[in-house]
Amino acid sequence: MPPRRSHKKSRAGCRRCKARKIKCDEVHPRCGNCVKHGVACDFEHPEVLADLQAAAAAAAQTPSTPATTVNFGSPIVPSAGHLSLASAPLARPFPPPPMSTTTAPGHRLLELKLMHHYTVMTCKTFTFTAPVTEDIWKITVPNLAFSGSQHLADSILAVAALHLRSINPNDKEIVRASHAYMAASLEEYSATLNQGINHTNAEALFLTAALIAFQSTATRVFMKDEGLSINSSSTSSLSSDPSKRHQQPGCYAIPFTWFHSFQGVKAITAASWQYLRVSPVVTQVINSQAALQLDFRTGPETFFGHLLEGLEEELSNPPSSIDARVPLTSRPLLPPNSPDHISATRQAYQHAVAVLNWAHKIPHKGAPLAFPATVSKRFIELLEERRPRALAILACFFALLKSLDGVWWLQGMARREVLGVVSLFNSDFFGPDAYRKWWPHLEWAMRIALFEPERDGNGQQGGMPIPPEVWGSDWFAEERALEEQGREQGDYFGHIELLSQMSSAVNSIPTVPEYAAMMAGARGQGGR
Repeated sequence: MPPRRSHKKSRAGCRRCKARKIKCDEVHPRCGNCVKHGVACDFEHPEVLADLQAAAAAAAQTPSTPATTVNFGSPIVPSAGHLSLASAPLARPFPPPPMSTTTAPGHRLLELKLMHHYTVMTCKTFTFTAPVTEDIWKITVPNLAFSGSQHLADSILAVAALHLRSINPNDKEIVRASHAYMAASLEEYSATLNQGINHTNAEALFLTAALIAFQSTATRVFMKDEGLSINSSSTSSLSSDPSKRHQQPGCYAIPFTWFHSFQGVKAITAASWQYLRVSPVVTQVINSQAALQLDFRTGPETFFGHLLEGLEEELSNPPSSIDARVPLTSRPLLPPNSPDHISATRQAYQHAVAVLNWAHKIPHKGAPLAFPATVSKRFIELLEERRPRALAILACFFALLKSLDGVWWLQGMARREVLGVVSLFNSDFFGPDAYRKWWPHLEWAMRIALFEPERDGNGQQGGMPIPPEVWGSDWFAEERALEEQGREQGDYFGHIELLSQMSSAVNSIPTVPEYAAMMAGARGQGGR
């Protein structure tokens, strides 16, 4: 009989092999026996040992409770009151990661509720003028978010929360969710912008920019204004400080974050057009919009031509300095009386009025929403300077939104904002003669803002447009005329393609770093 072959005993084997009284090959990170049986090995999960000891101690304290038997293929069967290492699980099951880092795992039902509401209801409110894009917002956009775009996912949830908030304004959980997701989407979005745009993120950034624009518009529905909250104790100090006079209690504040967010869509489009122009998703979204067909005539033959009356006289007598009431951050870089500055001001007014004239013809197609996205940076500066002409143009833009009053994120905005702008002409900011001088240019906006359309039996606004004699044009007749012109001028995609080749147009677009700074500033307001 041959002598027994010598072998080395296993003294540092894993706990499972020792419990089964079999030799462990001591291979790390998982021994051969554990790999063979497809179970966890405490070489790979050293924290299992502490779990086993804690479980054994707990079982020892409650002998009347039978231990759960888990058969790993071992003949050893533990008796009641005794926890065997062979019967205990060697690793805790790791919970799946939460859907978003914005909420705790216990709030995942809220995220499911928001996502369900978005796909069933909210996404349709973005496509009321272009139903062809419904599948994009309903299916493609969420799929892009699930592929790893956190800012897009949070933007979807933020918009859905705002929509639910409009339905249930007293639901505190939804209110908190709308604030949290808005802040989270802005933070992640700004961080991604600062890292740079490339072919992998351009599509998601464009769609997030559009959703942020919806957010900023919808948020306006829930706040009286976005100015600082000023209490009565500070009134006296503000009255003596001309730079803060427009912040008096009850003074209207222009929704600049709304303009900045719509300008952001333009900035992202310009900065990433080389990637977006080949994206079938973005191309379809862009081409679903009515193509800009601007008429730059400045005479009375256009509907809003009166807003440019006296412009040349105003430009020929520019102020020698900027009004002290204008914040330093809002003041233009060029001297007020320089030729370049005067030319930029003229073009800003003419372009803004041309957009109004175009949008006035087809408001039911969503054309008024192009105004905050397409006006120049100089026009926004004129608003920040509180120029009367710029504010009169702004009032007419808000009046155009009356045609979209049935959309939840625009509901009541025309009345509220027009009355707010007109109140500035009645305040001490412009002096006693401003209202009388500018009322002829504000009268149409006030008439439209206060117009009450016919209601159905349930008290809901009917689907009929504002009568042509009130509005000043026949929407559907103008639509047919513009469609004829559009066949010759091309679609919105061609318009952007042309602009991308014009350096003068690109200079009127905020750069991505500028826009990222705007979004960083808006982030603090989004969480309020």
